[in-house]
Amino acid sequence: MDHIVTVQDAVTAFADFMEPTAAELDAIDAEMPLILADVDLIDAQIITLDWLPNELDARRIRRARNRVLSERRALANRAAGVTLPEGAA
Repeated sequence: MDHIVTVQDAVTAFADFMEPTAAELDAIDAEMPLILADVDLIDAQIITLDWLPNELDARRIRRARNRVLSERRALANRAAGVTLPEGAA
């Protein structure tokens, strides 16, 4: 009879090193408005899966898509304003 042994120690042995850094957490925070806008767009699209979208559904999707585009533009503009050290590109 073979015993099944857990490999939790092997899997979680490096868990302390796998934590996100402060810079990565800051990047997630900066992208959070875009992430939430994407979630809203997906929610609006999911609502219309069961039936043909009516005018209200179409407006909801259009507003959500515009919000995603707006957040992407804002994120790109913020990223373009960041200067890298020593003129790196």
